[in-house]
Amino acid sequence: MPNDSQQDNCDIVSRSGDQGWFYSDTVKDYFFNPRNFMRDEEAYKDAAMGLVGSPACGDAMKVWIRVDPATEKITDCKWKTFGCGSAIASTSMLSVMVLENSGMTLKQARELKPQDILARLGGLPARKIHCSVLGDKALRAAINDWYRRQGKLEKVEEEHGRIIDSVAKVTDKDIEQAVLEGADTLEKVQAKTKVGTGDPSCLPEVEQLIRFYREKYLGSSPKVEV
Repeated sequence: MPNDSQQDNCDIVSRSGDQGWFYSDTVKDYFFNPRNFMRDEEAYKDAAMGLVGSPACGDAMKVWIRVDPATEKITDCKWKTFGCGSAIASTSMLSVMVLENSGMTLKQARELKPQDILARLGGLPARKIHCSVLGDKALRAAINDWYRRQGKLEKVEEEHGRIIDSVAKVTDKDIEQAVLEGADTLEKVQAKTKVGTGDPSCLPEVEQLIRFYREKYLGSSPKVEV
């Protein structure tokens, strides 16, 4: 979360002090001047909330939304992020995007992609792209929470993922997350997920998924190593 020591955050400022800034002016602005940051959780007990990640192992994001039941438009959006400057800037930008033009509908908000947030930020380093993905996942979790509170369980959309390795229980979501964290080869993805160690017959599909996610998020094909 933003705090008084922001200015020393080495994720935003060069460690050496003589290389300038690592990120775009927009990223700096949304980090140092976060929009819609949650300052009073007690006042938002009635709001729908989504949480992804864990402070114990890295970035964690909470997103709160209020929604007009008649139009299903988001009327308010607050957030808290435990993590790096990229995570803070990404969630800050996401909150602005969902409230623009009188607010997104829940359907529009569900379709918000990491690329949309990255484009508005002016890009992020490849190793930090997973921060923007956490933001849109937290938003979708909040949307699910709102539908549950409204008793519209048929509109809840859980993100379970499709099983790729039935023995190791690795899903396409696991592979996607591994690529977002920098695993751009089959060898690296296997090191993170153990995919293929239980069912080697799935490896051709794993290679295709690595290529797909690499092109989707990073705009380039991986060097798939067997």
